[in-house]
Amino acid sequence: MTVLGILIPASLLLGGLGLFGFFYTLRKDQYDDPKGDAERILSGDYDDHPKP
Repeated sequence: MTVLGILIPASLLLGGLGLFGFFYTLRKDQYDDPKGDAERILSGDYDDHPKP
């Protein structure tokens, strides 16, 4: 039973960190252009040479 006393708070802490990270990425507009990505992959303009 003492193991549960360690594992439950640890899992709540890790879940809270994951939730905080998700909301942080939402506030920093990491998911702002999903339609542009969908159109970009279908375009015929390929960049065969990486930018320096």
